[in-house]
Amino acid sequence: MTGTTTTLEAGAYIDVDGHSTHYHEAGAGDTVVLIHGSGPGVTAWANWRTTIPMLAQSAHVLAPDLLGFGYSARPADARYSKDVWVDHLLGFLRAKNVQRAHVVGNSLGGALSLALAVREPERVGRMVLMGAAGLPFPVTDGLAAVWGYEPGLEAMRELIAEYFAYNSALATDDLVRLRFEASRQPGFQESYRQMFPAPFQRYLDALATPDCDIAAIAAPTLLLHGREDKVVPLDVSLRLLELIPNAELHVFGKCGHWTMIERAQGFNSLVSQFLALGMPV
Repeated sequence: MTGTTTTLEAGAYIDVDGHSTHYHEAGAGDTVVLIHGSGPGVTAWANWRTTIPMLAQSAHVLAPDLLGFGYSARPADARYSKDVWVDHLLGFLRAKNVQRAHVVGNSLGGALSLALAVREPERVGRMVLMGAAGLPFPVTDGLAAVWGYEPGLEAMRELIAEYFAYNSALATDDLVRLRFEASRQPGFQESYRQMFPAPFQRYLDALATPDCDIAAIAAPTLLLHGREDKVVPLDVSLRLLELIPNAELHVFGKCGHWTMIERAQGFNSLVSQFLALGMPV
């Protein structure tokens, strides 16, 4: 079953292996798939609202809500995991008749991008990993705050001001309320608790891809990281730079975990240039 709505922000729906999947689609050209992170109340639009319109000027952009997130299905019997999400992404690409695409992954989405590139390398053209998980590291205070979030206006304000952004002024009343209201929509927090119950380290470790598999990734890869990221430490991207044969790294100073929002112009410019949009995938 598929359906459409009338605005880019509202998105559309498509059946993916029996699961209603919400996604955003814009533009024409080479396909770029944007994979969101794991913050409370997150949706593809919340993560990529400043990126989709820019990339859509020269590319075919797809940004799905992962299974259990946003407005996609929340199966009652779901056991969320790296493999389940990668299966869902691959099913989404099949449903949209996408054979090969560039992939941009944020945080959790970065971990899934790595896993996707390992499992079906022929599907991945170029890859951008932003503040990516995907390697083992001790759970940070920031990640514990993100995964341990319980809906509350002040709790959301703290997440944005203390952990997601370097510049606490980004935590405006409007943004805080917007993300807070998103986090307490029916079903959102219930499925979120299923994904990452304490203790968190086991779930973070389960998102990791073995070093030897990462070292075999052939896709040209751009690593982007905020120097002051309190959720995923910069050391993770430094290690990925060592492992991925064809990788380069850009570090944003005075920037936290929300690179695509805090440094939107620089992020969009780097991604567009690296993906060489308009060139063959």
